[in-house]
Amino acid sequence: MPRTPHTSRIGSRPGNTKHLYKVLPLHLHTFSQPPRKILFPLDPAMEETPHVAILPTPGMGHLLPLVAFAKRIVQCGFSGTFVIPTDGPPTKAQKEALAALPDAIGSVFLPPVRLNDLPEDAKIETIISLTVARSLPSLRRVLEDLKATKRLAALVVDLFGTDAFDVAWQLGVKPYIFFPSTAMLLSLFLYLPKLHETVSCEFRELPQPVEIPGCIPLHGSELLHPLQDRRDDAYKWVLHHSKRYRFAEGIIANTFPELEGGATRALQEPEPGKPPVYFVGPLVRSASGDAGAGGDCLRWLDDQPHGSVLFVSFGSAGTLSYEQLRELALGLEMSEQRFLWVVRSPNDRIANGTYFTAESQRDPFGFMPEGFLDKTKGRGLVVPSWAPQIQVLGHRSTGGFLSHCGWNSTLESVVHGVPLITWPLFAEQEMNTAMLTRELKVGLRPTAEDGGLVGRAEIARVVRALMEGEEGKEARRRMKDLKDAAAKVLSDDGSSTIALSQVALQWKS
Repeated sequence: MPRTPHTSRIGSRPGNTKHLYKVLPLHLHTFSQPPRKILFPLDPAMEETPHVAILPTPGMGHLLPLVAFAKRIVQCGFSGTFVIPTDGPPTKAQKEALAALPDAIGSVFLPPVRLNDLPEDAKIETIISLTVARSLPSLRRVLEDLKATKRLAALVVDLFGTDAFDVAWQLGVKPYIFFPSTAMLLSLFLYLPKLHETVSCEFRELPQPVEIPGCIPLHGSELLHPLQDRRDDAYKWVLHHSKRYRFAEGIIANTFPELEGGATRALQEPEPGKPPVYFVGPLVRSASGDAGAGGDCLRWLDDQPHGSVLFVSFGSAGTLSYEQLRELALGLEMSEQRFLWVVRSPNDRIANGTYFTAESQRDPFGFMPEGFLDKTKGRGLVVPSWAPQIQVLGHRSTGGFLSHCGWNSTLESVVHGVPLITWPLFAEQEMNTAMLTRELKVGLRPTAEDGGLVGRAEIARVVRALMEGEEGKEARRRMKDLKDAAAKVLSDDGSSTIALSQVALQWKS
Protein backbone atom coordinates (compact mmCIF):
# COMPACT_ATOMS: atom_id res chain seq x y z
CA MET A 1 0.00 0.00 0.00
CA PRO A 2 1.31 3.53 -0.66
CA ARG A 3 2.92 5.15 2.35
CA THR A 4 2.99 8.95 2.42
CA PRO A 5 5.66 10.88 4.32
CA HIS A 6 4.63 12.31 7.66
CA THR A 7 5.96 15.10 9.82
CA SER A 8 5.56 13.51 13.26
CA ARG A 9 7.52 10.26 13.27
CA ILE A 10 5.33 7.85 15.20
CA GLY A 11 7.47 5.40 17.09
CA SER A 12 10.63 7.47 16.69
CA ARG A 13 11.47 6.84 20.32
CA PRO A 14 10.43 3.21 20.83
CA GLY A 15 12.98 2.72 23.58
CA ASN A 16 10.74 4.95 25.71
CA THR A 17 7.71 2.75 26.27
CA LYS A 18 5.55 5.43 27.86
CA HIS A 19 6.22 7.82 24.99
CA LEU A 20 5.39 5.10 22.49
CA TYR A 21 2.02 4.48 24.04
CA LYS A 22 1.36 8.18 24.40
CA VAL A 23 1.78 8.91 20.70
CA LEU A 24 -0.21 5.82 19.78
CA PRO A 25 -3.76 6.33 21.10
CA LEU A 26 -4.09 2.91 22.66
CA HIS A 27 -5.72 4.01 25.95
CA LEU A 28 -3.73 1.33 27.74
CA HIS A 29 -1.78 1.73 30.93
CA THR A 30 1.79 0.64 30.27
CA PHE A 31 3.89 -1.13 32.89
CA SER A 32 7.57 -0.20 33.10
CA GLN A 33 8.08 -3.70 34.52
CA PRO A 34 5.83 -6.72 34.99
CA PRO A 35 3.75 -7.21 38.12
CA ARG A 36 5.59 -9.29 40.69
CA LYS A 37 2.86 -11.87 40.95
CA ILE A 38 0.45 -13.11 38.31
CA LEU A 39 -2.68 -14.92 39.43
CA PHE A 40 -4.88 -17.26 37.41
CA PRO A 41 -8.44 -17.20 38.82
CA LEU A 42 -10.13 -20.19 37.22
CA ASP A 43 -13.85 -20.69 36.89
CA PRO A 44 -14.69 -24.39 37.40
CA ALA A 45 -17.05 -24.14 34.44
CA MET A 46 -14.18 -23.29 32.10
CA GLU A 47 -12.60 -25.85 29.81
CA GLU A 48 -10.01 -27.93 31.65
CA THR A 49 -7.66 -28.10 28.67
CA PRO A 50 -5.04 -25.39 29.14
CA HIS A 51 -5.10 -22.86 26.33
CA VAL A 52 -2.29 -20.78 24.80
CA ALA A 53 -2.72 -17.57 22.82
CA ILE A 54 -0.10 -17.21 20.08
CA LEU A 55 0.71 -13.86 18.49
CA PRO A 56 2.85 -14.03 15.32
CA THR A 57 4.17 -10.75 14.01
CA PRO A 58 3.77 -10.10 10.25
CA GLY A 59 5.81 -12.19 7.82
CA MET A 60 5.61 -15.84 6.78
CA GLY A 61 9.04 -16.46 8.27
CA HIS A 62 7.51 -15.72 11.67
CA LEU A 63 4.21 -17.53 11.16
CA LEU A 64 5.53 -20.86 9.86
CA PRO A 65 7.72 -21.84 12.84
CA LEU A 66 4.90 -20.89 15.21
CA VAL A 67 2.57 -23.20 13.26
CA ALA A 68 5.10 -26.00 13.79
CA PHE A 69 5.31 -25.06 17.47
CA ALA A 70 1.52 -25.09 17.82
CA LYS A 71 1.37 -28.62 16.46
CA ARG A 72 3.85 -29.73 19.12
CA ILE A 73 1.97 -28.15 22.03
CA VAL A 74 -1.22 -29.94 20.95
CA GLN A 75 0.70 -33.18 21.46
CA CYS A 76 1.47 -31.92 24.99
CA GLY A 77 -2.25 -31.58 25.80
CA PHE A 78 -2.89 -27.91 24.96
CA SER A 79 -5.32 -26.05 22.77
CA GLY A 80 -4.57 -22.66 21.34
CA THR A 81 -5.57 -19.63 19.31
CA PHE A 82 -3.46 -17.69 16.81
CA VAL A 83 -4.18 -13.96 17.20
CA ILE A 84 -2.78 -12.26 14.11
CA PRO A 85 -2.13 -8.52 13.72
CA THR A 86 -2.50 -7.20 10.17
CA ASP A 87 -2.45 -4.05 8.08
CA GLY A 88 -4.61 -5.55 5.35
CA PRO A 89 -6.54 -8.64 4.26
CA PRO A 90 -5.05 -12.07 5.05
CA THR A 91 -2.73 -13.34 2.34
CA LYS A 92 -3.12 -16.63 0.52
CA ALA A 93 0.06 -17.90 2.17
CA GLN A 94 -1.23 -17.06 5.65
CA LYS A 95 -4.55 -18.79 5.08
CA GLU A 96 -2.87 -21.92 3.71
CA ALA A 97 -0.50 -22.13 6.69
CA LEU A 98 -3.32 -21.75 9.21
CA ALA A 99 -5.49 -24.29 7.37
CA ALA A 100 -2.86 -26.92 8.17
CA LEU A 101 -3.33 -26.48 11.93
CA PRO A 102 -4.96 -29.24 13.98
CA ASP A 103 -8.55 -28.77 15.17
CA ALA A 104 -7.35 -27.84 18.67
CA ILE A 105 -5.77 -24.64 17.32
CA GLY A 106 -8.00 -21.81 16.11
CA SER A 107 -7.12 -18.47 14.59
CA VAL A 108 -8.42 -14.92 14.45
CA PHE A 109 -7.19 -12.00 12.36
CA LEU A 110 -7.26 -8.69 14.22
CA PRO A 111 -8.77 -5.67 12.43
CA PRO A 112 -6.22 -4.09 10.06
CA VAL A 113 -4.35 -1.10 11.40
CA ARG A 114 -3.52 2.03 9.42
CA LEU A 115 0.12 2.53 8.43
CA ASN A 116 -0.30 5.19 5.78
CA ASP A 117 1.56 7.72 7.93
CA LEU A 118 4.82 5.81 7.48
CA PRO A 119 7.42 6.90 4.94
CA GLU A 120 7.92 4.86 1.78
CA ASP A 121 11.32 3.68 3.00
CA ALA A 122 10.13 2.42 6.38
CA LYS A 123 11.96 -0.84 7.15
CA ILE A 124 10.13 -4.06 7.86
CA GLU A 125 11.06 -4.03 11.57
CA THR A 126 9.31 -0.66 11.95
CA ILE A 127 6.26 -1.84 10.01
CA ILE A 128 6.06 -5.07 12.02
CA SER A 129 6.45 -3.35 15.39
CA LEU A 130 3.89 -0.63 14.68
CA THR A 131 1.42 -3.20 13.35
CA VAL A 132 1.59 -4.95 16.73
CA ALA A 133 1.58 -1.76 18.80
CA ARG A 134 -1.48 -0.38 17.03
CA SER A 135 -3.28 -3.72 17.36
CA LEU A 136 -3.08 -3.86 21.17
CA PRO A 137 -6.65 -2.70 21.87
CA SER A 138 -7.99 -5.41 19.56
CA LEU A 139 -5.62 -7.96 21.10
CA ARG A 140 -6.90 -7.08 24.54
CA ARG A 141 -10.50 -7.74 23.52
CA VAL A 142 -9.60 -11.16 22.08
CA LEU A 143 -7.59 -12.15 25.17
CA GLU A 144 -10.44 -11.04 27.45
CA ASP A 145 -12.81 -13.29 25.53
CA LEU A 146 -10.35 -16.20 25.68
CA LYS A 147 -9.80 -15.74 29.38
CA ALA A 148 -13.55 -15.72 30.00
CA THR A 149 -14.07 -19.04 28.21
CA LYS A 150 -10.75 -20.88 28.35
CA ARG A 151 -8.13 -21.86 30.87
CA LEU A 152 -5.70 -19.34 29.40
CA ALA A 153 -2.24 -20.42 30.47
CA ALA A 154 0.10 -18.16 28.49
CA LEU A 155 0.56 -15.64 25.73
CA VAL A 156 3.36 -16.54 23.31
CA VAL A 157 4.71 -13.77 21.06
CA ASP A 158 7.54 -13.89 18.59
CA LEU A 159 10.69 -11.78 18.50
CA PHE A 160 9.05 -8.39 17.68
CA GLY A 161 5.87 -8.84 19.72
CA THR A 162 7.02 -7.72 23.17
CA ASP A 163 4.62 -4.75 23.32
CA ALA A 164 1.85 -7.32 23.80
CA PHE A 165 3.37 -8.02 27.23
CA ASP A 166 1.49 -4.99 28.56
CA VAL A 167 -1.89 -6.50 27.71
CA ALA A 168 -0.86 -9.87 29.15
CA TRP A 169 0.20 -8.33 32.46
CA GLN A 170 -3.04 -6.38 32.77
CA LEU A 171 -5.05 -9.56 32.29
CA GLY A 172 -2.89 -11.74 34.54
CA VAL A 173 -1.52 -13.87 31.69
CA LYS A 174 2.11 -14.94 31.61
CA PRO A 175 4.00 -13.73 28.50
CA TYR A 176 6.58 -15.88 26.74
CA ILE A 177 8.73 -15.26 23.67
CA PHE A 178 9.03 -17.81 20.89
CA PHE A 179 12.33 -16.93 19.21
CA PRO A 180 12.24 -18.25 15.63
CA SER A 181 15.90 -17.63 14.83
CA THR A 182 19.36 -18.61 16.04
CA ALA A 183 20.75 -18.76 19.54
CA MET A 184 23.40 -16.39 18.16
CA LEU A 185 20.77 -13.75 17.36
CA LEU A 186 19.04 -14.28 20.71
CA SER A 187 22.37 -13.79 22.46
CA LEU A 188 22.81 -10.55 20.48
CA PHE A 189 19.32 -9.35 21.45
CA LEU A 190 20.05 -9.88 25.15
CA TYR A 191 23.48 -8.23 24.78
CA LEU A 192 22.33 -5.32 22.60
CA PRO A 193 21.36 -2.86 25.39
CA LYS A 194 24.91 -3.11 26.79
CA LEU A 195 26.46 -2.90 23.31
CA HIS A 196 24.33 0.16 22.58
CA GLU A 197 25.61 1.91 25.70
CA THR A 198 29.28 1.06 25.19
CA VAL A 199 29.60 1.78 21.45
CA SER A 200 28.93 5.27 20.11
CA CYS A 201 29.74 4.81 16.42
CA GLU A 202 28.02 2.66 13.83
CA PHE A 203 28.85 -0.99 14.48
CA ARG A 204 30.23 -1.42 10.96
CA GLU A 205 32.85 1.24 11.78
CA LEU A 206 34.31 -0.72 14.70
CA PRO A 207 37.94 -1.73 14.07
CA GLN A 208 37.55 -4.91 16.10
CA PRO A 209 34.97 -7.70 15.73
CA VAL A 210 31.87 -7.68 17.93
CA GLU A 211 32.07 -10.36 20.64
CA ILE A 212 28.55 -11.66 21.19
CA PRO A 213 28.47 -13.95 24.27
CA GLY A 214 29.10 -17.55 23.23
CA CYS A 215 29.41 -16.79 19.50
CA ILE A 216 32.10 -16.49 16.87
CA PRO A 217 33.39 -12.92 16.45
CA LEU A 218 31.51 -10.93 13.84
CA HIS A 219 32.42 -7.81 11.96
CA GLY A 220 29.94 -5.04 12.73
CA SER A 221 28.75 -5.11 9.11
CA GLU A 222 27.62 -8.72 9.60
CA LEU A 223 25.17 -7.91 12.38
CA LEU A 224 21.42 -7.87 11.93
CA HIS A 225 20.42 -5.54 9.07
CA PRO A 226 18.36 -3.05 11.14
CA LEU A 227 21.39 -2.52 13.38
CA GLN A 228 23.38 -1.05 10.49
CA ASP A 229 21.89 2.44 10.87
CA ARG A 230 21.47 3.57 14.45
CA ARG A 231 19.54 6.67 13.37
CA ASP A 232 16.76 4.67 11.73
CA ASP A 233 13.54 3.79 13.53
CA ALA A 234 14.18 0.10 12.79
CA TYR A 235 17.27 0.18 15.02
CA LYS A 236 15.30 1.90 17.79
CA TRP A 237 12.55 -0.70 17.58
CA VAL A 238 15.00 -3.60 17.83
CA LEU A 239 16.63 -1.96 20.84
CA HIS A 240 13.20 -1.36 22.38
CA HIS A 241 12.23 -5.02 22.05
CA SER A 242 15.62 -6.28 23.25
CA LYS A 243 15.25 -4.33 26.49
CA ARG A 244 11.89 -6.00 27.13
CA TYR A 245 13.14 -9.55 26.61
CA ARG A 246 14.11 -9.75 30.27
CA PHE A 247 10.48 -9.25 31.27
CA ALA A 248 9.40 -12.51 29.60
CA GLU A 249 8.55 -15.49 31.80
CA GLY A 250 10.66 -17.60 29.46
CA ILE A 251 12.13 -17.68 25.97
CA ILE A 252 11.44 -20.67 23.72
CA ALA A 253 14.14 -20.88 21.04
CA ASN A 254 13.95 -22.78 17.75
CA THR A 255 17.46 -24.26 17.82
CA PHE A 256 19.39 -26.98 19.66
CA PRO A 257 22.77 -27.23 21.45
CA GLU A 258 24.43 -29.58 18.96
CA LEU A 259 23.91 -26.93 16.28
CA GLU A 260 24.92 -23.88 18.34
CA GLY A 261 26.99 -25.14 21.25
CA GLY A 262 28.68 -21.91 22.35
CA ALA A 263 25.62 -19.67 22.10
CA THR A 264 23.27 -22.12 23.82
CA ARG A 265 25.74 -22.58 26.70
CA ALA A 266 26.06 -18.82 27.11
CA LEU A 267 22.29 -18.36 27.14
CA GLN A 268 21.89 -20.93 29.90
CA GLU A 269 24.47 -19.34 32.19
CA PRO A 270 22.76 -17.83 35.26
CA GLU A 271 22.40 -14.07 35.12
CA PRO A 272 20.22 -11.82 37.29
CA GLY A 273 17.05 -10.80 35.48
CA LYS A 274 17.52 -13.08 32.49
CA PRO A 275 14.54 -15.38 31.84
CA PRO A 276 15.07 -19.12 31.35
CA VAL A 277 15.71 -20.20 27.76
CA TYR A 278 14.28 -23.45 26.40
CA PHE A 279 15.79 -24.92 23.23
CA VAL A 280 13.03 -26.86 21.48
CA GLY A 281 14.27 -26.94 17.87
CA PRO A 282 14.48 -27.81 15.13
CA LEU A 283 10.77 -27.15 14.59
CA VAL A 284 10.12 -27.14 10.84
CA ARG A 285 7.20 -27.64 8.52
CA SER A 286 6.23 -31.22 7.79
CA ALA A 287 5.59 -32.57 4.30
CA SER A 288 1.82 -32.64 3.95
CA GLY A 289 1.87 -35.18 1.14
CA ASP A 290 -0.17 -32.78 -0.99
CA ALA A 291 2.27 -31.44 -3.56
CA GLY A 292 -0.44 -29.30 -5.14
CA ALA A 293 1.08 -26.95 -7.69
CA GLY A 294 4.49 -28.46 -6.96
CA GLY A 295 3.63 -31.86 -8.39
CA ASP A 296 5.40 -31.17 -11.70
CA CYS A 297 8.71 -30.30 -10.08
CA LEU A 298 8.57 -33.37 -7.84
CA ARG A 299 7.94 -35.57 -10.87
CA TRP A 300 10.88 -33.89 -12.59
CA LEU A 301 13.06 -34.68 -9.56
CA ASP A 302 11.99 -38.32 -9.77
CA ASP A 303 13.76 -38.56 -13.12
CA GLN A 304 17.10 -37.10 -11.93
CA PRO A 305 20.11 -39.05 -10.57
CA HIS A 306 20.58 -39.38 -6.83
CA GLY A 307 22.02 -36.25 -5.17
CA SER A 308 22.51 -34.47 -8.49
CA VAL A 309 20.18 -31.45 -8.24
CA LEU A 310 20.92 -28.04 -6.72
CA PHE A 311 17.76 -26.50 -5.26
CA VAL A 312 17.79 -22.69 -5.63
CA SER A 313 15.36 -20.65 -3.55
CA PHE A 314 15.52 -17.40 -1.60
CA GLY A 315 12.61 -18.09 0.74
CA SER A 316 9.21 -16.49 0.90
CA ALA A 317 10.56 -12.92 0.97
CA GLY A 318 13.84 -12.78 -0.90
CA THR A 319 14.26 -10.98 -4.22
CA LEU A 320 17.31 -10.28 -6.40
CA SER A 321 18.07 -7.27 -8.55
CA TYR A 322 17.54 -7.59 -12.30
CA GLU A 323 21.29 -7.72 -12.97
CA GLN A 324 21.89 -10.30 -10.23
CA LEU A 325 19.02 -12.45 -11.45
CA ARG A 326 20.60 -12.61 -14.88
CA GLU A 327 24.07 -13.40 -13.50
CA LEU A 328 22.60 -16.21 -11.41
CA ALA A 329 20.87 -17.66 -14.46
CA LEU A 330 24.05 -17.54 -16.55
CA GLY A 331 26.10 -18.94 -13.67
CA LEU A 332 23.77 -21.91 -13.33
CA GLU A 333 24.04 -22.45 -17.06
CA MET A 334 27.87 -22.28 -16.95
CA SER A 335 28.07 -24.74 -14.05
CA GLU A 336 26.59 -27.53 -16.20
CA GLN A 337 24.95 -28.89 -13.03
CA ARG A 338 21.31 -29.88 -12.62
CA PHE A 339 19.17 -27.33 -10.79
CA LEU A 340 15.62 -26.61 -9.66
CA TRP A 341 15.15 -22.84 -9.33
CA VAL A 342 12.23 -21.10 -7.62
CA VAL A 343 12.34 -17.68 -9.26
CA ARG A 344 10.56 -14.40 -8.53
CA SER A 345 10.52 -11.19 -10.51
CA PRO A 346 13.50 -8.98 -9.65
CA ASN A 347 13.43 -5.95 -7.39
CA ASP A 348 16.19 -3.37 -7.81
CA ARG A 349 15.19 -1.45 -4.67
CA ILE A 350 15.05 -3.94 -1.79
CA ALA A 351 16.10 -7.54 -1.15
CA ASN A 352 12.92 -8.47 0.73
CA GLY A 353 10.46 -7.41 -1.94
CA THR A 354 7.94 -10.19 -1.22
CA TYR A 355 8.17 -10.12 2.60
CA PHE A 356 4.48 -9.43 3.12
CA THR A 357 3.11 -11.28 0.08
CA ALA A 358 5.37 -14.31 -0.66
CA GLU A 359 4.33 -14.00 -4.31
CA SER A 360 6.21 -12.84 -7.39
CA GLN A 361 4.95 -9.41 -8.42
CA ARG A 362 5.34 -10.01 -12.16
CA ASP A 363 5.95 -12.94 -14.49
CA PRO A 364 9.57 -13.86 -13.67
CA PHE A 365 10.17 -15.72 -16.93
CA GLY A 366 10.23 -12.43 -18.79
CA PHE A 367 13.45 -11.49 -16.98
CA MET A 368 15.45 -14.59 -17.93
CA PRO A 369 18.43 -14.15 -20.30
CA GLU A 370 17.55 -14.84 -23.91
CA GLY A 371 17.81 -18.55 -24.71
CA PHE A 372 18.46 -19.56 -21.08
CA LEU A 373 15.40 -21.78 -20.69
CA ASP A 374 16.08 -23.59 -23.97
CA LYS A 375 19.79 -24.09 -23.25
CA THR A 376 19.13 -25.60 -19.80
CA LYS A 377 16.04 -27.60 -20.73
CA GLY A 378 16.19 -31.11 -19.25
CA ARG A 379 19.13 -30.21 -16.97
CA GLY A 380 17.34 -27.40 -15.18
CA LEU A 381 13.78 -26.61 -14.16
CA VAL A 382 12.59 -23.08 -13.38
CA VAL A 383 9.32 -22.66 -11.46
CA PRO A 384 7.67 -19.33 -10.57
CA SER A 385 7.24 -18.13 -6.97
CA TRP A 386 6.80 -21.39 -5.10
CA ALA A 387 7.84 -25.03 -4.79
CA PRO A 388 7.11 -27.59 -2.05
CA GLN A 389 10.41 -26.95 -0.28
CA ILE A 390 10.11 -29.67 2.35
CA GLN A 391 9.44 -32.33 -0.29
CA VAL A 392 12.23 -30.99 -2.49
CA LEU A 393 14.83 -30.98 0.30
CA GLY A 394 13.77 -34.46 1.34
CA HIS A 395 13.94 -35.85 -2.20
CA ARG A 396 16.72 -38.33 -2.99
CA SER A 397 17.77 -36.31 -6.08
CA THR A 398 18.48 -33.10 -4.14
CA GLY A 399 22.17 -32.73 -3.35
CA GLY A 400 22.54 -29.06 -2.45
CA PHE A 401 20.62 -25.91 -1.58
CA LEU A 402 21.49 -22.39 -2.75
CA SER A 403 19.70 -20.44 -0.04
CA HIS A 404 19.30 -16.99 1.49
CA CYS A 405 19.97 -18.74 4.82
CA GLY A 406 16.83 -17.62 6.58
CA TRP A 407 16.58 -19.71 9.72
CA ASN A 408 13.52 -21.70 8.64
CA SER A 409 15.24 -22.78 5.42
CA THR A 410 18.48 -23.46 7.27
CA LEU A 411 16.78 -25.76 9.78
CA GLU A 412 14.97 -27.53 6.96
CA SER A 413 18.35 -28.13 5.31
CA VAL A 414 19.72 -29.50 8.58
CA VAL A 415 16.76 -31.82 9.13
CA HIS A 416 17.23 -33.27 5.62
CA GLY A 417 21.04 -33.21 5.62
CA VAL A 418 21.42 -30.96 2.55
CA PRO A 419 24.60 -28.80 2.36
CA LEU A 420 24.35 -25.16 1.40
CA ILE A 421 25.52 -22.40 -0.88
CA THR A 422 24.92 -19.32 1.27
CA TRP A 423 23.51 -16.14 -0.30
CA PRO A 424 22.35 -13.81 2.49
CA LEU A 425 19.97 -10.99 1.58
CA PHE A 426 18.55 -9.25 4.70
CA ALA A 427 17.58 -9.60 8.39
CA GLU A 428 20.01 -11.87 10.31
CA GLN A 429 21.11 -13.83 7.24
CA GLU A 430 24.69 -12.47 7.26
CA MET A 431 25.04 -13.76 10.81
CA ASN A 432 23.62 -17.13 9.82
CA THR A 433 26.02 -17.34 6.90
CA ALA A 434 29.01 -16.61 9.12
CA MET A 435 28.02 -19.46 11.44
CA LEU A 436 27.28 -21.90 8.61
CA THR A 437 30.46 -21.25 6.63
CA ARG A 438 33.10 -20.31 9.23
CA GLU A 439 32.00 -22.29 12.27
CA LEU A 440 29.91 -25.27 11.17
CA LYS A 441 31.46 -25.51 7.68
CA VAL A 442 28.29 -26.91 6.11
CA GLY A 443 28.05 -24.24 3.43
CA LEU A 444 30.08 -22.48 0.75
CA ARG A 445 29.75 -18.78 -0.01
CA PRO A 446 30.41 -17.18 -3.41
CA THR A 447 32.60 -14.08 -3.41
CA ALA A 448 30.98 -10.87 -4.56
CA GLU A 449 32.69 -8.34 -6.79
CA ASP A 450 33.15 -4.70 -5.81
CA GLY A 451 29.64 -3.30 -5.64
CA GLY A 452 28.15 -6.52 -4.27
CA LEU A 453 27.31 -8.32 -7.50
CA VAL A 454 28.13 -12.04 -7.62
CA GLY A 455 29.33 -12.81 -11.14
CA ARG A 456 28.35 -15.76 -13.29
CA ALA A 457 31.84 -17.33 -13.26
CA GLU A 458 31.98 -17.26 -9.46
CA ILE A 459 28.48 -18.74 -9.24
CA ALA A 460 29.45 -21.55 -11.60
CA ARG A 461 32.63 -22.23 -9.58
CA VAL A 462 30.82 -22.48 -6.24
CA VAL A 463 28.01 -24.62 -7.66
CA ARG A 464 30.53 -27.11 -9.07
CA ALA A 465 32.49 -27.07 -5.79
CA LEU A 466 29.39 -27.98 -3.77
CA MET A 467 28.00 -30.58 -6.16
CA GLU A 468 31.24 -32.25 -7.28
CA GLY A 469 34.23 -30.97 -5.28
CA GLU A 470 35.98 -31.98 -2.06
CA GLU A 471 34.59 -28.94 -0.23
CA GLY A 472 31.12 -30.12 -1.05
CA LYS A 473 31.83 -33.63 0.16
CA GLU A 474 33.10 -32.31 3.50
CA ALA A 475 30.09 -29.98 3.89
CA ARG A 476 27.79 -32.91 3.10
CA ARG A 477 29.47 -35.10 5.73
CA ARG A 478 29.18 -32.40 8.40
CA MET A 479 25.55 -31.75 7.51
CA LYS A 480 24.80 -35.47 7.82
CA ASP A 481 26.13 -35.33 11.40
CA LEU A 482 23.82 -32.40 12.17
CA LYS A 483 20.89 -34.25 10.61
CA ASP A 484 21.49 -37.18 12.97
CA ALA A 485 21.80 -34.82 15.95
CA ALA A 486 18.54 -33.07 15.02
CA ALA A 487 16.70 -36.39 14.91
CA LYS A 488 18.11 -37.32 18.31
CA VAL A 489 17.07 -34.11 20.12
CA LEU A 490 13.51 -34.51 18.81
CA SER A 491 13.22 -38.13 19.95
CA ASP A 492 11.11 -39.04 22.97
CA ASP A 493 14.03 -38.62 25.37
CA GLY A 494 15.84 -35.92 23.37
CA SER A 495 16.83 -32.56 24.82
CA SER A 496 14.31 -30.55 22.74
CA THR A 497 11.44 -32.82 23.74
CA ILE A 498 12.44 -32.51 27.39
CA ALA A 499 12.72 -28.72 27.12
CA LEU A 500 9.24 -28.46 25.62
CA SER A 501 7.84 -30.66 28.39
CA GLN A 502 9.36 -28.28 30.94
CA VAL A 503 7.50 -25.38 29.36
CA ALA A 504 4.30 -27.46 29.29
CA LEU A 505 4.62 -28.24 32.99
CA GLN A 506 4.91 -24.53 33.79
CA TRP A 507 1.81 -23.75 31.75
CA LYS A 508 -0.18 -26.53 33.39
CA SER A 509 0.78 -25.60 36.94
